[in-house]
Amino acid sequence: MKGLAPRQCAVACAAIAVLAGSATGRAGVVTGPPVATAALKAEVGAFFDREVPSHLLAIPAEGPLPDRVHGALTTGEFSWGTFVRALAAYAETRHTRVVAGRDVVPLVARVGVIESAKGGKAFSQLYAALALRHFGADLAHNALWQSLSERDRVAWKGLLDPTRFYDPKTRRVIDLPENYLGVASRVATLSSRMGVLEDRAFVDALLDRAAEPFTSGALYADDAGTAGRYDRYSNEYARYVYEAAETVNREDILAALQPSLTAQMKLWWDLVSPDGYSYPWGRSLGVVSYLDTLEIVAFLAAHPAFRPAPLPELTSEYRLAWLWLRDNYDSDRHMLSVFAPGRANYAYITKDREWQQTVGFFGKALMAEETLMRALAAENVASFPARPSLPAVARFEFFRHGDRPAGVWLVRQGPLRFALPITTGPKPGVADYLPAPHGLPGFAAPVEQTVPACASFLYLPDGRTLAASDGADGIAPGADGRSLRATWRRFVAIGDESGHLIEPGFEVSITWRIEDATLTRTETLTATRDVAVRRLSLTLSSTATEHEQVPVAPGNVSAIRLSGRDGMLDARTGGDLPVVTSIRNVGDEPLGRGPRVPIPIHVTFEANDIQLRAGQPRSWFMRLAASAPVERTAR
Repeated sequence: MKGLAPRQCAVACAAIAVLAGSATGRAGVVTGPPVATAALKAEVGAFFDREVPSHLLAIPAEGPLPDRVHGALTTGEFSWGTFVRALAAYAETRHTRVVAGRDVVPLVARVGVIESAKGGKAFSQLYAALALRHFGADLAHNALWQSLSERDRVAWKGLLDPTRFYDPKTRRVIDLPENYLGVASRVATLSSRMGVLEDRAFVDALLDRAAEPFTSGALYADDAGTAGRYDRYSNEYARYVYEAAETVNREDILAALQPSLTAQMKLWWDLVSPDGYSYPWGRSLGVVSYLDTLEIVAFLAAHPAFRPAPLPELTSEYRLAWLWLRDNYDSDRHMLSVFAPGRANYAYITKDREWQQTVGFFGKALMAEETLMRALAAENVASFPARPSLPAVARFEFFRHGDRPAGVWLVRQGPLRFALPITTGPKPGVADYLPAPHGLPGFAAPVEQTVPACASFLYLPDGRTLAASDGADGIAPGADGRSLRATWRRFVAIGDESGHLIEPGFEVSITWRIEDATLTRTETLTATRDVAVRRLSLTLSSTATEHEQVPVAPGNVSAIRLSGRDGMLDARTGGDLPVVTSIRNVGDEPLGRGPRVPIPIHVTFEANDIQLRAGQPRSWFMRLAASAPVERTAR
């Protein structure tokens, strides 16, 4: 290549090799020849060799820390701790403490002192511990620790004290979800391993507490204690506790976690999307779910016993997640497009955390790539498929049994693919946790909105609005995994607190069934006494950009056809409960924002003035037929 130095030429050629294997069709389906491991390594390396120095050089070497870097606010929670962890990770992977001509140690040291004085906790503490560890486990030879004055060492020791957010008396994290026990265990064990925290009995007790969900026999961790909130945090929590136990050689906890990690990794492999997207439901979506794939694959690279697929297949999925993140990175702004039009995030990701999300990507991806490449080299994996051979799936996984069971239905059958969770959200009726086919091409729930996204809300005459969610009273998967029936006689009320269940005098039974490329949802209401329901409402919020009415049977029976980059989705309704259909085009407002792309078309199905007679069921169905987009092959 003319005009390029030899090293630049090598990087450019490697990048072209990566891109040659990444031709995509409208659905992001990857085609092409195998991808060279060296090409992926070079492409990822070139990205970080450009972007990490760019962010560092935007920060003055002396004086106050700036309020903005590359125009993005730096004032959000965890922001500076996240950056210096990424900077230290970059320095470790490049085997240097000098980046862009600057010694990075003074900045990392200064940020730690500032974070300590500000009362930084949780992830600020974890990232500080990781940043320190990046310079070496032996503090006598750790460049960062050796640079600190005695006063600054006291500040750093305070920052590495997990009792800032963990109470050893109550054995609980302070005003935080349960998964933060995993964060506390990593802070404690890293600090202990480096000799900053000397009370080993405290460390072991904290680690015992963090491991309790798994040492007590559970495969999955409830992020809300006992409410039944199961999502991507269960996987992350188990990995964190396992890594913490490895740090201090707790073989008993490592053994106790093996069944959980084996099950959780199989669950992840059965639900991950063809473009590298991990968990499609819950309160950490979008960028976070792609980063999950990087970290999960790296963990599996380092822990072969838990792999649900061969390493080349896992690497293929890793690369797809990387490509999405890279393509969603605005090189002009040097930021991830976290707040692009039509995209939404949970409320904790505010505008002042835009930079934090970007540099968090740096830190996670740098260490994931280092771990993965080490494993690929050790196992002599010189290339891997451009597209993974994701298995066909149709099964239900229980998170818990008992009085209020919870779990997720996993389907990957041709163009039909989704995860349908029956679990609890942070508040009743939040769309991201409803029992809906999350990940179904053409459907997406508005992020953190209380709307009936592909799951019914029931409006009562007394003004209450009920949702069949937060677990169920009964869950009956089909023996072949191709159907699921869930029953509710106890409901949650919108605006109420989680865990408060209401018995309105009727039962709702919902059956989902897959036949070829069609998902049929049949909802039946049966009263134990005469009851009135003012309105039943369900909204199919869609990523489609076009819609039309299409005939599907003789007479006046018709369906809505939704068309977009994910293909086509035909929605047809019927049953003895008359349902009225309406369509609304939504702009860049909360209801029109999805975790990855806009959701501009909302099809609402409603039944009004429903009179339920004791013992006389009323039902309606919605049939969703999916068609894959036309795939374009690479030239």
